Amino acid sequence: MKAEATAQSQPVLLRAQEGGVVTLTLNRPKQFNAISSEVLDALEAALDEVARDATARVVVLAGSGPAFSGGHDLKEMMSNRSQEFIGGLFDRCSAVMLAMQRLPQPVVARVHGIATAAGCQLVAACDLAVASTEARFATSGINFGLFCATPGVPVSRNVVRKRAFEMLFTGAFIDAQTALDWGLVNRVAAPDQLDAEVAKLTAMIIEKPRRVVAAGKRLFYEQIESKLAHAYKIASEAITQNMLGADAAEGVGAFIEKRKPDWKD
Repeated sequence: MKAEATAQSQPVLLRAQEGGVVTLTLNRPKQFNAISSEVLDALEAALDEVARDATARVVVLAGSGPAFSGGHDLKEMMSNRSQEFIGGLFDRCSAVMLAMQRLPQPVVARVHGIATAAGCQLVAACDLAVASTEARFATSGINFGLFCATPGVPVSRNVVRKRAFEMLFTGAFIDAQTALDWGLVNRVAAPDQLDAEVAKLTAMIIEKPRRVVAAGKRLFYEQIESKLAHAYKIASEAITQNMLGADAAEGVGAFIEKRKPDWKD
């Protein structure tokens, strides 16, 4: 896969940082940002780096060219039809999705064009998503005899069961407004307002205390996959420690004193 990067003369994943916002951009525009093994390697390395960067407060995941992502690189998969390669590829993809969830920083998908199959999986695996009105979403593998099993994991955790079933078993596209109505994305904006809407959302997160955001994200996913009694137990433990910590002392104190909090990150 190194030959591809050479031929393109640029990396398959771009990283930029402005303030506390790290933007990771899938950079295979001619291939509709198909997720190859090289892309997975680059994403895994970038997420690991971001996780250790205290200056990174929010991650934005975007795509270059006309699409967010058309899903897995099917040409690569068809050229390597072995249990070792295909099984390893899906295991690595799942590991990247879990790495996004375990990242201390919230991850926001910036979606334009199509987000299909594993591209739709990426959107669903992000903590938040902002879509252009021109964006379209599908778990379209079934149209090609390949059920979108792994994309179905985060999609079925974002949208209600019957909507997820419809997406997975028809392979039909839904538009941005439908994705918003079904819970796959948080916000929809006109194409020329997409970056502004993403910036508005990330700015709201950055102004919150870093430690509380990281702890809150960790708890959110732990409790949502737990039985109700256990969810309350771990949530009670988390909010107790939070209330007794420095961030709540400053934040609640500032509220009582009618002043702006001064977070010591």
